[in-house]
Amino acid sequence: MIAIADILQAVSIILACWAVIAGIDAWRREFVGKRRIALAEETLEAFFTIRDAIAFIRNPWSNTDAGISRKRREYETEEETELLNRAYIVYERYQAKEEVFARFATLKYRFMAAFGKDTEDIFTRTQKTLNRIFVAAQMLGTHYWQRQGRVQMSDEEFKKHLDEMHREEEVFWDLNKANDEIRTNLNGILSDLEKVTAPAFQSESTLYRLMTERLFRE
Repeated sequence: MIAIADILQAVSIILACWAVIAGIDAWRREFVGKRRIALAEETLEAFFTIRDAIAFIRNPWSNTDAGISRKRREYETEEETELLNRAYIVYERYQAKEEVFARFATLKYRFMAAFGKDTEDIFTRTQKTLNRIFVAAQMLGTHYWQRQGRVQMSDEEFKKHLDEMHREEEVFWDLNKANDEIRTNLNGILSDLEKVTAPAFQSESTLYRLMTERLFRE
């Protein structure tokens, strides 16, 4: 006949093993959770820095030397050079902040591994938003500004030209409009990034935390 003491001893061993296994599992989840929080914080910080960098790139104020680092093409007129240099300002400013964008890009695959492959869209949209500014600069420097006041147009053509040019200028410069395309895009990306990372910051009472807190209290 099995003694009660033997049964109690076996039960205590089972409970001890369960506690160890559960504690290790809880510790592992705690460790992974902390890594996710650190990655979420790093990615959010990198995106905030990008947002500031884009605001710097689109600042409508510039000095007379802005854009002169552009390599001038042969047979350019002084007037063409001035317009092309003006458009080149965003590229100069981007180069000054290039490491900011590179840092965000390096987080892409780590972030996807931690928060899901669908989060690639956050990084893709950020790059597309930056590219939209470059497209506006290209269109303004080589097309719209070059045609302004220099190409004969009908009234209808001129209105179309002005509407399109102003639309590109509103991308090229931040004119502090409420419906600014670039800022609207960035705010949407940030909102999605915050939704994705929010669960990582939620405080959950894991078994590991409960066990360690009880141990320290004792």
